[in-house]
Amino acid sequence: MRACVQRVSEARVAVDDEIVGQIGRGLLVLLGVASGDCDADAQWLADKIVGLRVFEDAAGKMNLSLAETGGSMLVVSQFTLLGNCRRGRRPSFVEAAPPEEAERLYEVFVAAIRALGVEVATGRFRRHMLVHLANDGPVTLIVER
Repeated sequence: MRACVQRVSEARVAVDDEIVGQIGRGLLVLLGVASGDCDADAQWLADKIVGLRVFEDAAGKMNLSLAETGGSMLVVSQFTLLGNCRRGRRPSFVEAAPPEEAERLYEVFVAAIRALGVEVATGRFRRHMLVHLANDGPVTLIVER
């Protein structure tokens, strides 16, 4: 699994001109599921991201986690994170999990985040989405399992 994690002051995702997920301060997570990923990978990634100390404390240091700040998370499926651009000009997506398995593990990831007590909004799997965000910092990290 691969996640692009962005600290945001706000983020939203729209499908067919309808906002389907929206958060204020928190994390936007673009999530890619690879072939061979399993439930344990989704749980590990959820624990890791919720615990990342990427929010500033009173001294201005990145020392607080999403759980500690009470922020929310917007999770958007993003199979293109698994794109391999090493050869040629067209990305290869052979490393991405088949859609049915990717959707199942996406849902496992979202459920794991909710179980950790974080409010979660989502996009729509296998739909064309427009993602709007205000990257705070900017802070952007790639987290892989």
